[in-house]
Amino acid sequence: MTKKIPTNTQTRDLSEFAAPTGNIYETVVILSKRANQLAVAEKKELNKKLEDFKNDRDTMEEIHENREQIEISKYYERQPKSTLVAISEFQNDEIMYRMAKKEE
Repeated sequence: MTKKIPTNTQTRDLSEFAAPTGNIYETVVILSKRANQLAVAEKKELNKKLEDFKNDRDTMEEIHENREQIEISKYYERQPKSTLVAISEFQNDEIMYRMAKKEE
């Protein structure tokens, strides 16, 4: 991620979140769906990287000594949470969404 996203929670003004959609609950649904997309993509990426280290005959010593695997895991732990990324994208108008049409 190239832009600076805070890794901790912040107090936010809910009226700012509700303004684009007109409803805070619709905003929360948009944010949760985007955060889920980001989390799934990150999990796939991490699993793909860790697959290289998978070995059916791993011993306990090999598991504890694999520093590269540990560094990859630590890198992902330091990344901002998917909810914070989704909030940042929403505030910067980087999320495209549409509302379902209501039937009459």
